[in-house]
Amino acid sequence: MGLPRRAGDPAELRKSLKPLLEKRRRARINESLSQLKGLILPLLGRESSRYSKLEKADILEMTVRFLQELPASSGPTAAPTPSDSYREGYRACLARLARVLPTCRVLEPAVSARLLEHLRRRAASATSDGGRSGDPCGPPAPSPQPAPSPSPPEPPRNSGLWRPW
Repeated sequence: MGLPRRAGDPAELRKSLKPLLEKRRRARINESLSQLKGLILPLLGRESSRYSKLEKADILEMTVRFLQELPASSGPTAAPTPSDSYREGYRACLARLARVLPTCRVLEPAVSARLLEHLRRRAASATSDGGRSGDPCGPPAPSPQPAPSPSPPEPPRNSGLWRPW
């Protein structure tokens, strides 16, 4: 598909470029859906090899469901303390583990149930000081400040999403 012979005719130029632009747009959409599929399947605890032929609508539906299950952020609020953030992350991780662990069948059901019960007890027994009173699994205690050194750039604040990675 070449360019029109009369370069001065804009309608003819648009007519010849439209299929090319549409092809590029579809390629971008397909590439983005492929990336989305690669991101969402591991987060849902599903094997990518078993879902190699998902329809585009399925990928979008799984993503919407996953995003709806995320804890909703209530706009800009004061930054949580590290211990609050730790407990919130622990609870979110525990909830996801409770959903995924029984379905992935990595552990025997009895072992899986014992592990979940242990983690639930740990979450319930966290003290108001962030679980630091003799708790080796609690958030790390603040360490003395070392000498200043070049540090990586800080992530953007108030992004609204909690990410476990």
